[in-house]
Amino acid sequence: MCQHQTPCPAADDTDREAARIVAAHPEQGWSLLCNGVITFEDTGEILPDGSMIEPHRGPAPHALAA
Repeated sequence: MCQHQTPCPAADDTDREAARIVAAHPEQGWSLLCNGVITFEDTGEILPDGSMIEPHRGPAPHALAA
């Protein structure tokens, strides 16, 4: 799917979020990556095959210091 040189990571790669954004809709909270992944501002994702990745944010840095 990706036409970039060096190609972006595939949708099934662990670093899939490193692919280039081809359509951004920050007012709606999502972006389409060139590998077909839709990413959401809560860190959830929809993969090209329709499967979903639950949001995976870590704890806030200030919560770790306590």
